[in-house]
Order: sequence, then structure tokens, then C-alpha cells
Amino acid sequence: MVKPLKIGKYEVRYPLIQGGMGVRISGGSLAGHVARCGGVGIVAAAGIALGSERFNGNNYLKADLQALRDEVEKACRIAPDGVVGVNVMVALSDYEDLVKAAIEGGAKVIICGAGLPLSLPGLTAHAPDVALVPIVSSVKAAQLIAKKWDKGFSRLPDAVVVEDPDTAGGHLGEKMENIGNGTYDQYATVRGVKEFFIAEYGVHVPVIAAGGVWDRADLLHALEQGADGVQMASRFVPTVECDAAPEFKQAYLDCRQEDIGLIMSPAGLPGRAILKNQDDIVIYDQLQHTVCDNGCLKKCSFKESGERFCIVKSLDRAQKGDVGSGLVFCGTNAWKADRITTVQEIFDELFGVEAAEEAVAA
Repeated sequence: MVKPLKIGKYEVRYPLIQGGMGVRISGGSLAGHVARCGGVGIVAAAGIALGSERFNGNNYLKADLQALRDEVEKACRIAPDGVVGVNVMVALSDYEDLVKAAIEGGAKVIICGAGLPLSLPGLTAHAPDVALVPIVSSVKAAQLIAKKWDKGFSRLPDAVVVEDPDTAGGHLGEKMENIGNGTYDQYATVRGVKEFFIAEYGVHVPVIAAGGVWDRADLLHALEQGADGVQMASRFVPTVECDAAPEFKQAYLDCRQEDIGLIMSPAGLPGRAILKNQDDIVIYDQLQHTVCDNGCLKKCSFKESGERFCIVKSLDRAQKGDVGSGLVFCGTNAWKADRITTVQEIFDELFGVEAAEEAVAA
């Protein structure tokens, strides 16, 4: 029997956080259904204005905030008693405003990666009950965040997600040359982060293992290795409730293990994706004379020099079903997807008869 997961003032029945996936892969539908099934459901803030009725083509930053509130509220309606949160990349140009919009929408958890969220407690000081969770890939990063938060805000993280760059999907917090060379030990990092908080502050901070978690065996392995829970993203893509178009989900079903690899994102971070159409993504923007008219990232080579492609628009195209010219992010295990399932069925598989019995009782 697995233990519940407690993050700050909130507790969920199962030690699972659904990873944030943009653009709109994990919107209000997926996050709400994960929360309703007993995990932490996460809406991804990145590019969420795109595909929203709030966006008129010229009001990206304003629509971004309104659309995020809409999706969080949608998730909360699906799971009124569940725990819904938001993943906000530090690299986003409207990062600070998105954090506040997430809270206004009803988010109970804020998860931040793609940069160090050193100012996060200050942005959320008006909402002290909201749990704050940074994503790191090293003990050093967790130490830096904790010391900054403690000194500046008298607060520590409510949990820490340790992301494995060798297996996770989407943007990765590691240098390209350090990924996949056999030197990274995720669970040594998990244990090291836990030991740091106990030794330095005398507190137990839940540590969540992210990357490569696909089935019950992966879940149990993570727990046995010292993690308090897991973050799972790619497994939830081929579900009925996922917010992506059917063609996006089909791309997971069709991909082979060798189709998945690394790209260098215009955001300046490595990313893991299905690689079959990488040239077509660049060609599309060249033929369409795509320009940066949203300014969604603080740093972006496409925004600054027109180099390569517009990542938010390529992700948006894929989410809407154009997987020919759109970017499909995924983790290393996406090739294992063999059918469209439901969120509840995944919980039943991961957590056995407990999840099934509770679903019937509900």
C-alpha cells in the first residue's frame, strides 16, 4: 500500500503529480481529472493564451492571464475537492503575473522550473496557503533555492521535484552535453535533497521523482529509492481527458523508441521530443515568414534573431493536431503508448484495487 502525499497544507490520496505539459497538453480537463482521481492535477501555463477564446491575435500577454485563470477554474470544477496546481516556467516573460493569475484562479500548488524561482515566495506572500514547489536536477540548485527563500522570506519549499534530464520530456534543466552520458544519478539526487533539508533545517520536505515514470514498477522503484512520490506526464497524453488533439495523441502511439531524442530549444534549453519532423518545423516558419509577435519568453533566439523556429507556435500547432509542422514534446518512454486510455484506468493500474474501489464508491 502506497502512502498519501502531503504538500504543504494539502494531502492527496496517491503520491502522484501530473506533470505540466504545454502548450495546452495539460489544460483544465487533464488536470481536473487527475485531481479528481486522487493525484495532483497540473495546468501548464506556457503559451496557454493560444487556443483560448480570450486571444484575439494581438493581446497575448493579457489573454495569457485570463486563459490561465479559465483553465484552473475548469479543473477545479471537475475536481472541487481535489488538489489542482499550475506549472509556471521561470523563463516565461510574464512569469510573475502568471503566478498571481494561477492563485486567482484557485491553484493550490505552484510548480516552477526552467530557471530558479528565487522570488516565488514574494510573489505568493498574499496567499500563504498555496504550496510552492521548485523543479531541480541537482542538490546544489535545491540548496540555493532553500537558502534564498529562508533568508529572504522565512519560507522553505513545500516539496521539491527532482527531474531526471536523461528521461524527462519537454524542456530540461541541464546542459546538452551532460544529458545521457551516464553520469547523472536521479535517486542519489533525490536522497541528497532530502538529507540536505533534514541536516540544514531539521524538516522533512517531500521529494518527487520526475522523468521516465510510466508504470507501477517505475512508481514502486521510485518510492523504494527514497522518493515520496512521482511526477508523471507523458503517460497521461494518450488519454481521453488529455487536452491535446487526437492527432497529437496518435503521434505517441505511432512513435518508435528511436524517434525520440534531444533538440536545442530557441529558449536556450535542451528539450526532448519526437524528432521525425524537425526540419519541417523550421521550414514551416520560413515559408510562412513567421515573426515573434507574442514575446512569450524572456530569452529566445527566434525572438532575438529569427534563428530556427518559434517554439510556442510550433507547440500550439501540434496541440491543435498539426503534428507535421508542429513540435511534439515527450519523455523517453512515450513509445510505450499502445492505446488511448483514461485517467482513471491509469490510476487503477498504478495503485491497484484501492483506486478502483474508491472510484466505485465515489
